[in-house]
Amino acid sequence: MDDLDYRLLALLRADARRSVASLAAELKVSRATVRARIDRLVDSGVIAGFTLLMRKDLRPATVRAITMIEVEGRAAETVISRLHGFPEVRTVYTTNGRWDVVAEIESESLEAFDDTLRRVRQIAGISSTETSILLSARKAVL
Repeated sequence: MDDLDYRLLALLRADARRSVASLAAELKVSRATVRARIDRLVDSGVIAGFTLLMRKDLRPATVRAITMIEVEGRAAETVISRLHGFPEVRTVYTTNGRWDVVAEIESESLEAFDDTLRRVRQIAGISSTETSILLSARKAVL
């Protein structure tokens, strides 16, 4: 990837619906160049897909949190596998340091979140958790 690819990605990250002509004009290259670059970035997997973002006031209110999980012994794969079964668990990360696994959880209410967290904590092999509810995004990379 070169500077043009990075500038193109930045423009697409800000507005993936921009026309090829608009992108070409801003980047000062031909439309064919922009189209070829986008195709190459998609084919190589750099661009994994395009998505739709909705205004927050159109989405139902949700509770989002990050839960850090300490796993007993060698139970990490079992715990991760169990977390995959929770529809409220959006993302699961392995990590280093005090916590072995980090789970991003999203529920439609505090009551539903409390129930999900209780069920997560009951998974065999989890020795400790610490949860932080996400309040507001100050910066979002899309």
